[in-house]
Amino acid sequence: MKKQSNLSRLMSYAGNHKYFTYASWILSGSSAVFALAPFYYLWKIIKEVLEVIPDFSKATSLVHNGWMAVIFAAAAFLIYVAGLLCSHKAAFRVQTNLRKDMMHHIIKLPLGTLEALGSGKVRKTVNECSESTETYLAHQLPDMVTAYITPIGLLFMLFFFDWRFGLFCLIPILLSFVIMFTQMTGPTLKTKMEEYQNALEDMSNEAVEYVRGIPVVKTFGQSVFSFHRFKKSIDNYSTWAISYTESMRKPMCILTMLINGIFAFILVAGMWFTSGGVTTDLILSILFYIIITPVLTVTMTKIMFQSENTMLVTDALKRIDSILNLEPLESTDVKTPKDNSVVLKSVSYSYDKGNKTKKAIDNISLSIKPNETVAFVGQSGGGKTTLANLISRFFDADEGEVFIGGVNVQNIDKTVLMNTVSFVFQNSRLIKGTILDNVKMARPDATNEEVLQAIHKAQCDDIIKKFPEGINTVIGTHGTYLSGGEQQRISIARAILKNAPILILDEATAFADPDNEAKVQQAINELAKDKTVIMIAHRLSTIANADKIYLLENGKIAESGTNDELVAKGGIYAKMMKNYVLSVNWKISKEGK
Repeated sequence: MKKQSNLSRLMSYAGNHKYFTYASWILSGSSAVFALAPFYYLWKIIKEVLEVIPDFSKATSLVHNGWMAVIFAAAAFLIYVAGLLCSHKAAFRVQTNLRKDMMHHIIKLPLGTLEALGSGKVRKTVNECSESTETYLAHQLPDMVTAYITPIGLLFMLFFFDWRFGLFCLIPILLSFVIMFTQMTGPTLKTKMEEYQNALEDMSNEAVEYVRGIPVVKTFGQSVFSFHRFKKSIDNYSTWAISYTESMRKPMCILTMLINGIFAFILVAGMWFTSGGVTTDLILSILFYIIITPVLTVTMTKIMFQSENTMLVTDALKRIDSILNLEPLESTDVKTPKDNSVVLKSVSYSYDKGNKTKKAIDNISLSIKPNETVAFVGQSGGGKTTLANLISRFFDADEGEVFIGGVNVQNIDKTVLMNTVSFVFQNSRLIKGTILDNVKMARPDATNEEVLQAIHKAQCDDIIKKFPEGINTVIGTHGTYLSGGEQQRISIARAILKNAPILILDEATAFADPDNEAKVQQAINELAKDKTVIMIAHRLSTIANADKIYLLENGKIAESGTNDELVAKGGIYAKMMKNYVLSVNWKISKEGK
């Protein structure tokens, strides 16, 4: 199948607005033609002045030719503006549809896939790559039409007025084309543009991770070198930029000299042609060609950047496709869960798909009854969060099956599954908006009374009371900022409003201060009523009353049972509990006391 061109691909997102793009080309081309007309009238003005010297009273057509030049220049400008209006109308529609298409697709992607990509890369692709297509359609394509029509008109003018000077003007133009296409464009530039975008993407990803880790840096007095990946990405970009600049230095200098030095060739030609005597026509040609050559310079500069612009949009579409080509989680033979039980059968999962022996979850089987509370504990990296992600189908297991209510999660519609499972993360994410907006994300059709009831059950009354605007208080960027514990309670209010029968709590009290922790715990107790609860915790005191505790180690279930059973067993859990109790009771005392 023939590969679709960049333009055809972009026009597929334009709908009927593609005709505005075509109109912009016609208008831009017309503008280029109109823009050359003033030079003709300028030539007539110079010619008339030279012919009547020194009696300028005989120059009767100067005003007429001057006004004609102004009229054509104004017409060229207005037509060009009209072309830009048309191109922008189509470009904004394409950019909007591209972003919508990507966001609709991203929503369908498994969370694990998005985490592997990195939020910085996804943000850059959605925002900046789609923005590149807008710039290409709105500005670069109309300018490309102008850049290709203008030289055609100029070549005609160069040879029409004096073919000898026209030939001399062609020398630097041809040399600049040779430099451009042998040293500055082609496959080498394509590779360089890809390296450039990769370097920016890496910096964007690492910058996001660095900003998120700033609290840790400040807390422990670490330097920027603690985030060596961020520094390395900056160093790599710096090395690339310097190397590329040095490689382009000589050809760019020669090219700039040629396209800006066309007038020098005209002066050489003038000196050569004056050997037979100075005539009015010769002076006219020299003056006219010196005036018109800056247009050649501008046109050559535009042509020089067209190849780069085309490669930039090609790379942007390639990165957009890298998102759109990712496979979403599909549901087949759709069924509805009969209850809120959870069963895993021989489930395995690996983040490194190229190394199946390195498994984050390794052949785990377990059964959670309806309305039962279980806990996953263990050292970091043991597989607790990964197991919870597989239950909520943030990604699919490589091997084995996950059942909710007796139905394989792969056969549950995404909307039904999301309404069945609530997830409260350790690092709650709230959007920029009102508290009401944040809570209603769980159920957009909920009434204000239902939201207030959920907020009350989540122990958020004190948060609402301290703001004059109550639930309509804007939080986030340029709004009010909440503490970690307060954000967590708002997140729990959201989960209460959703009222899903299965609740997954991933370190829900991890970042709360003692006062907030007590309120968060009360909110969780309210939230967990009549639900199947899966808790991930390091604070063992929060899971002591769980119906069953699973201790995960290296992706496997090392121990399971109730708190009392595991303590009595004297195994890994018992040692963890002993260390936890010691850490809770540990106090700093003065020497000698």
